[in-house]
Amino acid sequence: METNSEKNGNFIIAGVDIGKDSTFLSFVTSGMEEPVTISTVMGSESYQIPTKLSKKKGIGQWFIGNDALSQERLSMAIGCDNFYEKALDDEKVYVEGEEFLARDLLAVYFRKLLSMPLPGIAKGRLSLLVICVSELNMKVFSTMNAVAQRLGLSRDRLYLIDKSESFYYYTLSQEKSIFLHDVLLIDYDGANLTHCFLQKDVRTRPVTVTLEKAAHGEVLDMKDERLYDIASEILKGRIVSGIYLTGDGFDGDWMKKSLSLMLQGRRLFLGKNLYSKGACYAGLVRLSVTDWPYVYIGDNELKLNISLKVIDSNEMKLITLLSAGENWYDEKGECECILDGTPSLEFFVRKPDERSSEVVSLPLLGFPERENRTSRIRIEAIPLSDSEVKVIVTDLGFGEISPQTKKTWEHIIKAK
Repeated sequence: METNSEKNGNFIIAGVDIGKDSTFLSFVTSGMEEPVTISTVMGSESYQIPTKLSKKKGIGQWFIGNDALSQERLSMAIGCDNFYEKALDDEKVYVEGEEFLARDLLAVYFRKLLSMPLPGIAKGRLSLLVICVSELNMKVFSTMNAVAQRLGLSRDRLYLIDKSESFYYYTLSQEKSIFLHDVLLIDYDGANLTHCFLQKDVRTRPVTVTLEKAAHGEVLDMKDERLYDIASEILKGRIVSGIYLTGDGFDGDWMKKSLSLMLQGRRLFLGKNLYSKGACYAGLVRLSVTDWPYVYIGDNELKLNISLKVIDSNEMKLITLLSAGENWYDEKGECECILDGTPSLEFFVRKPDERSSEVVSLPLLGFPERENRTSRIRIEAIPLSDSEVKVIVTDLGFGEISPQTKKTWEHIIKAK
């Protein structure tokens, strides 16, 4: 539900990049040109907030981040070790002999985290919370929805993405010269190094974006030489207009040979808050604040569009039930119609990179015999994966004229 301020064009979006060791928090509000990342030290770019939570001894006072670490060092508080991982597994945590649900503690962490930039956010003014995680799965989805509920956020005010999708939103929100050609992201946490290429297919409308990802394992010794070799290999034969480097592994002044290579004819950016800012840009698109001529087909995004042919005011129309590019974990299409003629439905299934649609017919075998246009049905489209959707049709009858049977028909639609 929109607040009055949102109806007037005012909004607050928080973007959180959370991991087991550290968290980054950015936010964007109406009137801001770009997201801002919260620094833990005034006037500096100290953006990392430890994913730490501690409880003051003897009382129910909680600390997060550096405050939690400081209170533990002073022996004033007891830390809740691994509470984030335990929340994902829906486990319990014991502190001073008292039992807590780890998801409750994660909600405490988020509540205190979101009170850092603007006190009003903690009081329900937050329009959208976008959480970025390393890998999005049903465990994360369940946990974060439980946390949002504890924070008093309705489901439509929570948006979950992974780091690849955040990179997509961040990159395509920058000036166009950066993504004129392919864009490379290298993520190095100090041990493991991965890369991701963003590529556009400008022949499609909307423009289809794909991400090509690969892991290179541990890079612990001879870092400059190893990065040079990896960059040489992955840049070979490609036209790359921009490169982003992110992660703790790039700390220090060790990049010499590798940096010289990557800067040849390309723009290069180094920073740690790309994912939290990308989450904010994702929120701007989610709230339709930003025009977005792109569709991303990633690991968690639907690989098919599903539409239903209907007649509305004597005019043939297609109703979209599910759209490719939306996160399949969080999508569901639903509509109600009145049957006209033979009890069967026609669905139009199309991949985002194809112009033509496949027509899938669903005959409603055994449908009650009634006069024409005296049967109302509910149609639900529920994704089972990124390429498979279950369609459920329910007979709702037609008031007193045709009592409902609640009989259902199911059909699985798959992307070919």
